[in-house]
Amino acid sequence: MSTNRSRHNPAVASAPIGRRSLIRAGAAGLALAGTARLLAASAASATPVAPVSRVALMSCIHQARPAPALDHVLAYDPQVAIFAGDNVYGDVTGPAMAELAAAYDLAGTRPALAALRSNRAVMPIWDDHDYGINDGGADFPHKAAAKALFLKFWQIEAGDPRWMRPGLHHAAVFGPEGRRLQVILMDLRSFRTALHPAPQGTAIPGGGRYLPAGPGARMLGEDQWAWLADCFRQPAELRLVVSSVQLVADGHGWEGWSRMPDERARFWRLIRDTGAGGVVLLSGDRHLGAIYRRAAGPDGPPYPVTELTSSSVNLPNLAIVDEPGPNRLTPIWPLENWGRIDIDWWAGTIDLAVVDAGGIPRRRVSVSIAGIA
Repeated sequence: MSTNRSRHNPAVASAPIGRRSLIRAGAAGLALAGTARLLAASAASATPVAPVSRVALMSCIHQARPAPALDHVLAYDPQVAIFAGDNVYGDVTGPAMAELAAAYDLAGTRPALAALRSNRAVMPIWDDHDYGINDGGADFPHKAAAKALFLKFWQIEAGDPRWMRPGLHHAAVFGPEGRRLQVILMDLRSFRTALHPAPQGTAIPGGGRYLPAGPGARMLGEDQWAWLADCFRQPAELRLVVSSVQLVADGHGWEGWSRMPDERARFWRLIRDTGAGGVVLLSGDRHLGAIYRRAAGPDGPPYPVTELTSSSVNLPNLAIVDEPGPNRLTPIWPLENWGRIDIDWWAGTIDLAVVDAGGIPRRRVSVSIAGIA
């Protein structure tokens, strides 16, 4: 996003967990094995070792700026770390991809980022600035080269389906039956058709540069829609669905699913048609933090769907301190932030929080898992 300033089967996947969770689970001997070995062990096992209770959400991380928020993410000790896009800023000027390669090289020197990547389940997806072009879509001619850099930086193994399929969409399930967490990463760049720019001089409420696109606009592409339907049919009690741009939010003309209303309506229908329970949305892109909710209804989801937007780790947009928010539950948090998702399987709740760069929760909403089943 430019701010105002300018069919694979994800049945069972690895579930590296922190020491506290292992103790609570009674797996005393595993604690000494270390998270890295737990990752390998659980990947080879038919049953993941423990439920996930701590998830971190990060987006919009400029590689050349300090990022003290990442130290607080490390202190939080998430079992799953989600990087929701704009994980570096490397917009390119040609096929050499020099800018994007240099951005990844610099990002790789950040100790906190290296630590987060080294010993826990890391789930990355791209947005426009690590795709290689601001607000870019399917017509970007260098997307294959950008994908290769992404897969290398995030150390995606050669046998992973992301090497073979056109996009970077990916999913995994963590935890035992009854407490399964599914994380779904949608690719909103590789297949998206062109946005509909507003004519010069057009005023859009809430700001932005795009009008809603008409019939035929495509966000995911047919193969990814089929893949997403397969994901939604997988058994899971809770699903964190990552959309690099906002899905629920209305009230602005920046990039988002509101600019492709037919595709958003299709998303709601897919939840209903597949019977997918437990959907919670996570997004970035906007350089602000806030929490949103789409009410259940005949034109929407079958149950209320909540969206946590967390952006940016270290590149805030102070020009946005408020905007129209018909689906927003909280005020905007305009400063540096990251997202914290605390799952209490015993109480049956998921707490979503926008956390500032000092580790203090600034916006928070609790969701009953039973209420979204």
